[in-house]
Formats: sequence, C-alpha cells, structure tokens
Amino acid sequence: MPRRSVPAGVPLLSRRALNRATVARQFLLDPARVPALDAVRRLVGLQGQVPAGPYVGLWSRVAGFGREDLTGLLSRREVVRATTVRGTVHVTVADDYRWLRPLLQPLMTRLQRQFMGRATEGVDPAELMAYAATLLVGEPLSRTRLRELLARRWPDRDRSALLHSVQYLLPLVHLPPAGTWRGRVDGPCGLAEGWLGAPLAPADPAVLVRRYLAAFGPASVRDMQAWSGLTRLAEVVEPLRGELRVFRDEQGRELFDLPDAERPDPDTPAPPRLLPEYDNLLLAHADRTRVVGDEDRRRVITPAVAATVLVDGFVAGTWTIVRRDTVATLLVQPFGRLAAADRDALVAEAGRLLASACPELSDRAVRVG
Repeated sequence: MPRRSVPAGVPLLSRRALNRATVARQFLLDPARVPALDAVRRLVGLQGQVPAGPYVGLWSRVAGFGREDLTGLLSRREVVRATTVRGTVHVTVADDYRWLRPLLQPLMTRLQRQFMGRATEGVDPAELMAYAATLLVGEPLSRTRLRELLARRWPDRDRSALLHSVQYLLPLVHLPPAGTWRGRVDGPCGLAEGWLGAPLAPADPAVLVRRYLAAFGPASVRDMQAWSGLTRLAEVVEPLRGELRVFRDEQGRELFDLPDAERPDPDTPAPPRLLPEYDNLLLAHADRTRVVGDEDRRRVITPAVAATVLVDGFVAGTWTIVRRDTVATLLVQPFGRLAAADRDALVAEAGRLLASACPELSDRAVRVG
C-alpha cells in the first residue's frame, strides 16, 4: 500500500531515541529481575535455531539467569521450541505458541509453496499433513526418521522437501533434549497439541501487534511485517490508531507505539552487551538502523547472523568462543576503535559470559581484536 503522509506536527523520534526504547524493552539497558518465563513472554520468544542462542540471549537480559532455568522450562513444557515468526525456529512460552502458531498459518502455507512447491508438485498438502500426523501420534520421531518414513510414502519426491513441507504445514514442536544447551539439533519432534495437552486457536491479530510493540516498538507497519512474516498488517493497525501513540522517524515514516510504553531519554547510558547468533534485536525491524548501521549490518548478516557486541546500544562488533582442550577463549572482533572505558566494561561482561558458558574449563580468557 502507498506510504502514508505523516503530518509535520507528529512527534519525531531520532535514531538514538528508537535505539534506547528498543534496547530498554529488550532488557538490555538493565537486566530484568523477573523469572525466565516472564522474560520469554515479554520478548514474544527468542530465536532458537542455534540451541545455545536462547540461553545466551536470556543470560544477557535476565539478572541471575542460570542454564537450568531454561532447560527446566523446556522440560516442564512451559516453553516450546518450534517454528513461529518468519517461519524460523523460536523458543516461545507455551500459552503464546497456542495462539501464535495458528495465526501464522498463512505465512507457513506461503513459505511451503515458495520454497517446496516445485519439489513436492503432485503431493496433496492435506494428505501430507494427515499422513505425517498419523506417524507422530503417540510417538515422537527425529526429523531424520520422519524424513525416511515420508520418503517411503512418496519415493519419487525430494525427501528433504517433504520434511520441510511438514514442518511448515503442521504445528510441530522440538522435544527435549532437542534445543537444550548443546543439545542435538536433530532431536525428537512431536505434534504440538499432543505435547502441550491443549488445542491451538488463533488470537485476534491485534494481540500480535500489541505484543510486538511492547517488545520491539516504536515501530512501523513494515517493521511489524518484517518481524512476523505476515502481510496486510496495516488493516490490523488502522482500527487501533485511536489507542496507540503515533510518531515519525528521521525519514518521515509513521511509527506506532503503546501509550504507556517505555521510551527512555536518548542519552541514557547503555552498557556493553553480548548477544547470541540470530538474536531478534537484529531481525525484528524492516529498518534495522536503530541497532546496526548499514555497513556493519553487511558484516553481521551474511545471511547467517553472527553473535554480536553492543556498545552504547548499537552493534559494534562480533564475538565467538573457541574451545581447545581445557582452554576457552572468547574472541571479540570490534568494528572500530573502542574507548578505554567501553573496552574495559566489554571485557568484564565477556568474562562473565565465558564463565557461565564454560564453567567446566579451568583456563578462560577474553581477547579483543
């Protein structure tokens, strides 16, 4: 749809103001003193295709977070690891998954047609879903085993395309130990309703908009669509206009926000933070300049998304952990020269993360390139 003209009198939010609002809502200004479950709910899930990612993401956001906190939530079925927004794997509160996954079904159907339609031509999607469901009832299967069984039914079709189609079309969850700290990527999966013991039912899309703004706002309709993967959200936002605050960014784009949401002073200090690979902070907006400049974005998103360092609220480098025998080294590669105070604070934060990630290794060090 055409871009809406924003009246000049609408309040302006600078890039820095947007940055501070977003990192504050992401618990990256001050770690949240809340249970891990409440943090996952506030964030509308954490990107989870790399099993360690949600653990690091919560460690950077929640005071006192321990590895067992998230593993326990997964084991008790209070959170689930499954495909949700953008058609990618997330760790989501179980109650949120029950309304979010069916709301996203149009996206899942579109992605299956886009990426797997040609390879599965002639296979009836409804038949494929029904057959996969019969295989999974009462018996979780690894994705490798599920792929083999689907290939027996459709031997003339690409077996990986059949598996990916099922993952798009059928609500599946990855069962522990899949998705736990250093757990297997190809662990068991099962039907969501059977694992959760409750039916799935879509919410009003307005719920999605409000939850997104609470975690990532202020934001444009294009931002909401980029995060969720859904289209035509302007039709959802327009009836909410009377209850939302309206702003504009430096490019004149219209932004929406919850009226009482946190919008800190742009000069609020932002301590250094370390984010995991694929963190949603970098993926939740169409315009990502509120957290990463265009040049640095090309270094980080390739299209894989590197683990990143935030300095003053913005992406300022990448990091990785290298393990050799009993030695663990966290390597930081900054994109530019760091002020001495920022460097010292970053090294301290990296040292704490390394101790949390590798407590079993006796020799640990942080190196800044």
